[in-house]
Amino acid sequence: MHYAIIDIETTGMGIQGNKITEIAIFIHDGIKVIGSYDTLIDPECAIPHHITQLTGITNAMVQGAPKFYEVAKEIIEFTQDCVFVAHNVNFDFNVMHKEFNELDFPFQRKKLCTIRLSKKLIPGLSSYSLGKMCVSQNIVIKNRHRAKGDAEATVILFDKLLALDVDNSVFDSFLKPNSRQGTLPPLMTKEAVDALPETEGVYYFKNKEGLIIYIGKANNIKQRVLSHFYDKKNKEVAMCTLTADVSYQCTGSELLALLLESAEIKHYFPQFNRAQRRLNESYGLFSFEDRDGVVHIGFNKLKSIQDPIVKFYTTTESRVFLEQLCEEFELCPKYCHLQNNVSACFHFQLKKCKGVCQKKESKQSYNARVKEAIDFASMENETYTISQKGRSDEERGFVLVEKGIYKGYGYADKEIEFTSLEEYKAVLVSQKDNRDIQRILKSWKRNEEKRVLEEDEFLPTFIQKWWTNDDLESEKNKKEYLKETVNLSNVGLFGLM
Repeated sequence: MHYAIIDIETTGMGIQGNKITEIAIFIHDGIKVIGSYDTLIDPECAIPHHITQLTGITNAMVQGAPKFYEVAKEIIEFTQDCVFVAHNVNFDFNVMHKEFNELDFPFQRKKLCTIRLSKKLIPGLSSYSLGKMCVSQNIVIKNRHRAKGDAEATVILFDKLLALDVDNSVFDSFLKPNSRQGTLPPLMTKEAVDALPETEGVYYFKNKEGLIIYIGKANNIKQRVLSHFYDKKNKEVAMCTLTADVSYQCTGSELLALLLESAEIKHYFPQFNRAQRRLNESYGLFSFEDRDGVVHIGFNKLKSIQDPIVKFYTTTESRVFLEQLCEEFELCPKYCHLQNNVSACFHFQLKKCKGVCQKKESKQSYNARVKEAIDFASMENETYTISQKGRSDEERGFVLVEKGIYKGYGYADKEIEFTSLEEYKAVLVSQKDNRDIQRILKSWKRNEEKRVLEEDEFLPTFIQKWWTNDDLESEKNKKEYLKETVNLSNVGLFGLM
């Protein structure tokens, strides 16, 4: 068997924008080097200054050098029937593969990674970078970060690895057609990937220090993890290069995986997760009775409210909803904390307030309308569970929402039927509610699995749609939507009149 031991230098602009500036190839027959090839390559673009500082390759040096398409045929013929060998082979191969793709040539070679071979045959090193490996193995690198110098050092390392694999069992296992050794990230072990389950859950990519760098959810954990390793996008390549281990939590269902993924991202803030990292402050509507016996309604941060009437995720949502309640139920803006430091509200002059702030209306009459408004706002706050598959045939999973607020998830024996909220809470894995969680729950379409635990006679669905629907573009649209959806004059305190 012949091996093409290759090193390339590039413009360093990520896999998708990377162009080769230099290539060196040594053909090895399994005993010794039998041929070599190296050349500078004109990348047809500027070489960034920091790359020049690293490699020493300048724009002037590649002027007049052959372009890749001019040496492509020579590279193909020189590496024909050879195994593609490199230190972190996926990087070099992917850059080469892209260059050939741009020429509409399907460049295919078996691959061997000297990092992965080293981890198997020389275990226990603190680092497997080419520089650190050469120090630990007493290999002298001439012209570091130049293609020929690095490739020559890789050849010496390759010879050492061949000598350590006395019966060729390691090399053979890496080259088996059904082996994934060549496509795995250099720091990952095949055993870790083989141990991944093929079920729903959340997976965690960790670097060599054990720090979580990415969290994802999957219906098939192993399949989804492998898809990252095959992906050629810049972000995926960078992430997988740093990945040294993958751990996981099985959830039994897609919904539970989505909820856990969202919570874990907000807890760990992984480097390669962008979506769902925000930690929005939550707000809630509350009420209290002052010393004069008038009931107030206002909103505040949720952590300051024990039992919110309804929950929001921005101050704008809170204020818009409160303004609408104030208008529809003819409440006083002063006692809704919408107009501060005033003795009487402006709405009284516009005949939109019946004058409780001017003592023109009795507090009993006013408080009755406040109660109607509170009951109206509370109608969407259901307490319910969503039944889900468990992690095994013997258990079932569930999601618990109490008074409209997500409380968490849990698992229970399939044979035990819960009949109260307290029984669910006894096995609950408590979680925090937030906008992303509510978006997930709202988009979950399997309503037949929803079980209301504390059902009222009248629980309309339009309220939540009104204040969270992203399609409603303005406050005016929201107000019009509410008016069109329900005729408030026909809604009594506990149902339809």
